[in-house]
Amino acid sequence: MRQDIRDRSRDLLRDDKLQDNLRRALGHTLDRRAALVAENPGWAELRDRARDLRDESLRRLPELRAQVERQVRGRGGGFHFCRDAAEARARVIEILDRAGAVEVVKGKSMVSEEIALNAALEARGIAVFEGDLGELIVQLRGERPAHITAPALHLDRRQIAALFRRALGQDVDDDPVRLAAAARRFLRPHFLGADAGITGANFVVAESGSVVLVENESNIRLATTLPRLHIAITGIEKLVPRLADLAPLLALLPVSATGQKASAAVSILGGPRPSGEDDGPREFHLVLVDNGRQALISDPILRPALRCIRCGACLNVCPVFQRIGGHGYGAIYPGPIGVVLARALLGRSDGAHAFACSLCGACDEICPVQVPLSRLILEVRRRAQQDAGVTAERMAHAAFAEMAQWPRLFKMALAASRAAIRWWPRWFSTSLTGGWTDLRAWPRPRRDGELRRRTGSGAT
Repeated sequence: MRQDIRDRSRDLLRDDKLQDNLRRALGHTLDRRAALVAENPGWAELRDRARDLRDESLRRLPELRAQVERQVRGRGGGFHFCRDAAEARARVIEILDRAGAVEVVKGKSMVSEEIALNAALEARGIAVFEGDLGELIVQLRGERPAHITAPALHLDRRQIAALFRRALGQDVDDDPVRLAAAARRFLRPHFLGADAGITGANFVVAESGSVVLVENESNIRLATTLPRLHIAITGIEKLVPRLADLAPLLALLPVSATGQKASAAVSILGGPRPSGEDDGPREFHLVLVDNGRQALISDPILRPALRCIRCGACLNVCPVFQRIGGHGYGAIYPGPIGVVLARALLGRSDGAHAFACSLCGACDEICPVQVPLSRLILEVRRRAQQDAGVTAERMAHAAFAEMAQWPRLFKMALAASRAAIRWWPRWFSTSLTGGWTDLRAWPRPRRDGELRRRTGSGAT
């Protein structure tokens, strides 16, 4: 039976190893980020500029998309706009089939996860190897990424060493340098022999048709230069108007994502290699995916979610994510941003993720492009309740509103509730409040007049 977020959370909260891994990894990232932000007196201005740039891109999206298409095609590349996940998968497979590709190496791409690309390629008989170390680890484990920027965040080096010994057949200990070397030994023949490289894109620049890729391991550079074919696949919201617009975004992204002042490598790629040059792919295709994004742009309330630059900072600071990790959500995009995207892009309408949110507002404060996540999550909650129609909870709220208009009736109901809580707390908890008190202590009800005596006032 499929678990919901509550069932998964109960299991994950009992996993002491997971709790320790999350606490250490997220704590270190947040500490490094805080130190870098404190050193930068212009951080607030950077966030304002980035917010305004992202909003401009969303307003001008049709114009920017047309400009990107002209630039990519003008450089000899292929341009493809796909309305949904099925169309995007079919288009990528068509490109690979036409090139005779049977082996693919990938850079980290959340959109490829969103459209379930790997499974589609493998079903077609195309071998897929994740080039990012974290993505390789979760691929070997048969899992989804546990985090937007750190796919194997939930594992420690001992667990990874055991995985490499089992899955790669390499006798390796848990030293990080030797673990990286083991992954390199496994991946290098695939980078050299792959027919195609598939990557995402952190940004796509409209004025030049350039794909911008940010990384720390340089595996993406191998995937985009060694194979004869490069396919970049990303969401339509990643377009930016000008090359100059990259400056604030690239300053904010590494600090917010991993607590680094700058990423190890930033690649700005312009399509297939020109004749006479030896480096780069012979064939390049850019695949822009809608998959619900146009509808989200047309939504005046939820539209700011598409400002997101996929740094993962809201996950790092979220008290719920800090306890259950990414797999607790059971969705492609976990954490606060995932609450909104799960409904808008992936068609989830049950609102379960939204009601797991604590609404502490930490995600609002940390977001580098000022996505008002807590407000958007509240809106997702409201719509989920609206979708659910008449529920016991809504009937209870309506009954309370009616009763509150009659002081004598309200006082009688309050007295009855006080007695039920005092004398039959277990029945009251399970019958009337569902699972609310499973992980919370029920407050002791005060007696009549007790508040007045404690405060010395006539307030009630």
